[in-house]
Amino acid sequence: MTVVTTDRLVIREWTDSPSDLARIFDIYSRDEVMRWLGGGAGTLTDPEQAAERVQAWRERSAPSGGRYGIWAIEVRDSGQAAGSVLLKPLPGADGTTPTDDIEVGWHLHPDSWGHGYATEAARTMVAREFATGTREIYAVVTPGNDRSMAVCRRLGMTHVGRRTDWYGGTEVETFVLEHPPA
Repeated sequence: MTVVTTDRLVIREWTDSPSDLARIFDIYSRDEVMRWLGGGAGTLTDPEQAAERVQAWRERSAPSGGRYGIWAIEVRDSGQAAGSVLLKPLPGADGTTPTDDIEVGWHLHPDSWGHGYATEAARTMVAREFATGTREIYAVVTPGNDRSMAVCRRLGMTHVGRRTDWYGGTEVETFVLEHPPA
């Protein structure tokens, strides 16, 4: 199911198709991707885990009725998923309980880095969320992840320093984007 589209991208649900599952495994088994996501916790080690990951994403986002989730970023020209874009309540200090703070994020395959896909996908999801009345959206980045911090800046986000409010107290570089005044 398509969530939103841009000139170059289709943001859609991840599916159980063999191509989606193979791509999920290829992205989430890579050290160069996973080192920035919880320090590598959750790295896939077996292709069968990709289907479990899709199911977990579906279950986690089901209560929001499609407002929040982790979606595939599909490049229109190739039909291939470049990676994922996410929009969700940040998990609090206990690491699981959702807060009122909304996060936008992205996880791309290295072959899709440097094409502007993360910025384009995140910008579209931020606009979609702002349309619901949300006043501010955060991005949290593992310290040292210069590529993701550059995406935050391209989105017009303001760096507000390192914080430990979310993800069980993990220290993250925090960026915020406030809804523009009407």
